[in-house]
Amino acid sequence: MDVLLDSCILIDHFNGVTAATDYLKQAGTSARVSAITRAEVLTGLVGTARQPAVRFLDCFVFLPIDPAVADLAADLRRSHHWKLPDALQAAVAQHHGLRLATRNTGDFNPKRHAFVAVPYELPPNGR
Repeated sequence: MDVLLDSCILIDHFNGVTAATDYLKQAGTSARVSAITRAEVLTGLVGTARQPAVRFLDCFVFLPIDPAVADLAADLRRSHHWKLPDALQAAVAQHHGLRLATRNTGDFNPKRHAFVAVPYELPPNGR
């Protein structure tokens, strides 16, 4: 099944987390990014780090937020009390029939949300 990459997966990759890089290689062409993912990732990258990140993000299929996704996000936000970016991520994933690849199990508990996949966990040292 194709996956929507949550921001934390790409941020981990850019921070040198081997498990994230390995996961991205494994996911390959099945991975997608949303407008939320792109904006959140690029927020933390400035100067010379930004352009290579833009080129890397451009390798993924980009999924915009359209009215159907926005409407679904409103419903999800109301029912799960998620912050708007999290509701939008969930809505993009669900609207497109994708799994959401994330480490954010606080908001996206895979035992409660079947569309969530946790591809790796960080060891205590963070790498």
